[in-house]
Amino acid sequence: MKNYQNKPVESDSPKNEFQGAPVSDYMVREKDLITFKPETDIMEVVDTLLQHEITGAPVLNDKKELVGLIDDKDCLNVLFASTYHNEPVSKRTASHFMSNVMKTLNVHADIYDVADIFLKSPYKRLLIVDDEGKLIGQISRQDILRAIHDLNTNPR
Repeated sequence: MKNYQNKPVESDSPKNEFQGAPVSDYMVREKDLITFKPETDIMEVVDTLLQHEITGAPVLNDKKELVGLIDDKDCLNVLFASTYHNEPVSKRTASHFMSNVMKTLNVHADIYDVADIFLKSPYKRLLIVDDEGKLIGQISRQDILRAIHDLNTNPR
């Protein structure tokens, strides 16, 4: 295999070093995740993101099925909806601003797979699902940094 400079990559690749660290070791579990419903008032979403110092969260319907993702960038549209379009913010919900473009990853992936996706895409968080497609957690770029730190501090 060759790197971006078209030079051979050493056989001691990060995949070998980090292989075996499952995504489940570093993800935030569903029970600990902040989540929203599609009908959650958008200002409640903004307030919750600020209060918990997070940048986004999954949106689940009443059956706990994943229907979207709302993040800080989505919430920036509140500014334009209220001023430019002269729409009252109080009548808007998460479903008006959330994105249904999200990336899910199976729980059997390892952190190398996650880091690879983060490097090749604009995603900042991935939603982790079980074999039936049910949300069981979320992993962010920050979680991968923690994994890198742990694995370099305490090699397996």
